Amino acid sequence: MSPALLFLSVGPFLLFIFLLLYKKISLLYASLVTLATVLLSTIFIWKIIPIEIGNSFVKGFFISFDILIIVIGAIFFLEVLRATKIIDNVCYYLESFSPDYRVQVILLAWFFENFLEGTAGFGTPSTVVAPLLIGLGMPPIRAAVLALLGNSVSVAFGAAGTPIRTGFSGLNITSVPALTALYNHIGFIVPVFMLWVLVSDKKDRKVQFFEALPFALWSGIAFVVPSFWSTFLGPEFPSIVGSLIGLLLIVLTTKLNLFMPSKIRSFNHPKPVLQNISLLKDFFPYILLIFFLIIGKFTLSTVSIPLVIGSIKHSFNLFNPGFAFILAGLPVVYFWGKGKYLIFKSAHIAIKRSLEPFLIIVIMSSITQLMINSGQNFSGLASSLQIIARNFETRLLPLWAPFIGAFGSFITGSATVSNIMFGSFLNLASQSVNLNAQKILALEVVGAAAGNMIALSDVLTTETVIGLKNQEHKIIKGVIIPCGVYILAIGIIGLLVTM
Repeated sequence: MSPALLFLSVGPFLLFIFLLLYKKISLLYASLVTLATVLLSTIFIWKIIPIEIGNSFVKGFFISFDILIIVIGAIFFLEVLRATKIIDNVCYYLESFSPDYRVQVILLAWFFENFLEGTAGFGTPSTVVAPLLIGLGMPPIRAAVLALLGNSVSVAFGAAGTPIRTGFSGLNITSVPALTALYNHIGFIVPVFMLWVLVSDKKDRKVQFFEALPFALWSGIAFVVPSFWSTFLGPEFPSIVGSLIGLLLIVLTTKLNLFMPSKIRSFNHPKPVLQNISLLKDFFPYILLIFFLIIGKFTLSTVSIPLVIGSIKHSFNLFNPGFAFILAGLPVVYFWGKGKYLIFKSAHIAIKRSLEPFLIIVIMSSITQLMINSGQNFSGLASSLQIIARNFETRLLPLWAPFIGAFGSFITGSATVSNIMFGSFLNLASQSVNLNAQKILALEVVGAAAGNMIALSDVLTTETVIGLKNQEHKIIKGVIIPCGVYILAIGIIGLLVTM
């Protein structure tokens, strides 16, 4: 494979990272420059069939529309909870469970996010938890970083096993769920990453870190071990069962004062004041949200509206977490007697704040589609994605498979789509170098889950929900090192298990 073609394939993404992290220009402008670069190379180097250019943009728009609904719904839900002081009350109850901020954050960003990922996926966990972290006293950027760190390990099984069931559709995946859960044990280090980020601005950060390290390690183990043993039920259950059993274990050991920090540390901010609202009403919106997510996932996830425009085929799935957010928010308005004003105000804010993120996601989705469709050309070249992938057909494939999966999640925002893009290639590549294909697929999906930490659409959605703008480079910088360490650890494990 020509080194020049490989450079042309990966060059736009290297440029994107350079502009975003080094030059610190906004995500919108970095995306536009990357789009222009990819478009020029597909036209003049790959000589893409002209109609495929239009198809790429249309398909990118359709994919992004699903994400737009999620963003609008999440912001609407958040604005309703803010107006009714429910977030303040939830933070009050959480601080009552444990006054230590390190325990509070790990409970939210680890166990609650893992449960949300298992029931909904689609970037829902970070959009729900980041505002709660801010309510506890976290600065917005750090809250976004912690929320993105938490939306990782459980993504390997995602919402009801979608990344494996759908992502590897048509492939032999008999042992992939169990292998995925086995390799996913390395995810126990994620709460440790969270803890280090949490204390990074403290003068005595090493002291605070080691005080809570036993709790962080125990929290990681309490999730990944039950997740592994629940795989016999199917890929739909590890994220849900792991988070529920893990949380029960944490509650038990907390009551027994096991693994708890030796010294209590609290945020230096005014304590939330409990409003005159009942416990049931405070947690009712979240219970209702989870109810709608579970019901929607198991009743509507297989129902879709097909849309055909020329050669473009797309299906709009009737299950979209954005609708669950809206449905969960409307009864809150009714119970608290805020009337139509709050509905219209929250909807207006949600739509207004969603427009720029939607444009960016359209651009990035279109870039992905251009790379996929570049194989439909007059030059006879393989698509740019295939060219990238083919350079990993070596005995080092177990090391590279997690990075390939993470790259897919980074550009598409979905472990499922990453698996769809690279699953078939990795299956064939592993066979060509006499490696166990199911081990390679499992390594890829665990890498895709880790890469979800830096998924552009999730970064943007989380940033938008908590009211930040043009801070993507700071958020990604906060996540990139833990993400890289995590993926490298998976790759090393891959080499060891395939030797």
